[in-house]
Amino acid sequence: MSETTSGGTAKDAFGSPFIYAPAPESRAVVDLAPSYGLFIDGEFTEAADGQVFKTLSPSTEEVLSEVARAGAEDVDRAVKAARRAFGPWSALPGAERAKYLFRIARIIQERSRELAVLETLDNGKPIKETRDSDLPLVAAHFFYYAGWADKLAHAGFGPDPRPLGVAAQVIPWNFPLLMLAWKIAPALAAGNTVVLKPAETTPLSALFFADICRSAGLPKGVVNILPGYGDAGAAMTAHPDVDKVAFTGSTAVGKEIARTVAGTRKKLTLELGGKGANIVFDDAPLDQAVEGIVSGIFFNQGQVCCAGSRLLVQESVAEEVVDALKRRLTTLRLGDPLDKNTDIGAINSAEQLARITELTDAGEAEGAERWSAPCELPSTGHWFAPTVFTQVTQAHRIAREEIFGPVLSVLTFRTPAEAVAKANNTPYGLSAGIWSEKGSRILAVAEKLRAGVVWANSFNKFDPTSPFGGYKESGHGREGGRHGLEAYLDVR
Repeated sequence: MSETTSGGTAKDAFGSPFIYAPAPESRAVVDLAPSYGLFIDGEFTEAADGQVFKTLSPSTEEVLSEVARAGAEDVDRAVKAARRAFGPWSALPGAERAKYLFRIARIIQERSRELAVLETLDNGKPIKETRDSDLPLVAAHFFYYAGWADKLAHAGFGPDPRPLGVAAQVIPWNFPLLMLAWKIAPALAAGNTVVLKPAETTPLSALFFADICRSAGLPKGVVNILPGYGDAGAAMTAHPDVDKVAFTGSTAVGKEIARTVAGTRKKLTLELGGKGANIVFDDAPLDQAVEGIVSGIFFNQGQVCCAGSRLLVQESVAEEVVDALKRRLTTLRLGDPLDKNTDIGAINSAEQLARITELTDAGEAEGAERWSAPCELPSTGHWFAPTVFTQVTQAHRIAREEIFGPVLSVLTFRTPAEAVAKANNTPYGLSAGIWSEKGSRILAVAEKLRAGVVWANSFNKFDPTSPFGGYKESGHGREGGRHGLEAYLDVR
């Protein structure tokens, strides 16, 4: 592995070196203001108490901008604005609401390069991921739900489904703009209005989205954006005039929200943590499987709730798979996220890096064998080399707890029954992958896995038409597809 900022090297199939010259994307396409306000009732405004916070670049630790910090009074203002807007917005014919969603989707496409660079600056993920994965999916979700806006009566939820009202939405930092699209697009298509809080470490793309809403002519109050910390999210979920709560984030916070909402009329969806199993059978296409393993756990530095963080590989091919995986990891390039050659970007924050470090240290202390890809980490920013643990048992913390980083735990199995038992031996139930050339084996194993999403000979593939969600401590409810509309409709 080499650092892209120094023009790292890799070898082709014949052992000849490729030289990767730096290819940075220009920051000039993003015009960052020194400060941003809250977006309430169609206007940017200061927080009621004047509080602000700084958002940093994870790769350089430089201050990108200063952002207003929402408090309880601001939440109340935003909810009231959303409530005022709800009547006129929900009364619009579905085809009229669809026009706004189509406009938003087209503007996102037009500004995709700018938004990709912004997301990489604020989040730390490689530009090729924000450019090639995140932004196309963001636009696709708005296009998809625009198509549903005038067809709600045919979605399978009764002949005349009604919007719920005001939706309070809290999103995480790992896919800031994509998680916003997952939540706002179906909510608006169904006729609801929204108050959304982005994560405190990645508020910028949501604020740029607020500007997109204005460019699209979206009526005031339909979308409100409140950057802030956990206290703002808590005030949103507890607000008595909120009808729907949607949260994506940690299981611990999800449980707190569930307790807050319990006993109220509020509808709730939770998309929480995961400890996905990636199961490789001895008849799998191993080269393809190795690529799937890499994308399953090292995409976005492993900061993915559905990451394939547990590799379950059949004993007879375990050594071959692990050796091939290690060889593949030495070719990944870690460094400047804005460099188009970069495969592994920065960890989102110092707090997240400390969490990853603590759990990997625990893995070593508990007897697992650690291997990290050889690479030089940049001197500034938050970085962690791709790491593989072998000799892992189900008792190890690294096999049980969500690390949310570029760390893979390898376990072995002998029979399909053992693979299923180990895969299901987790409090989570969000995702899984199966690698085999036998379709019958894939189907037989998939139906036994307690996971909301099961990929076959692939991993981390997403589409707006497909529902996503989990079981057990991975949450409840579904986002995406026709199923994603149900959470924003009164279907009683």
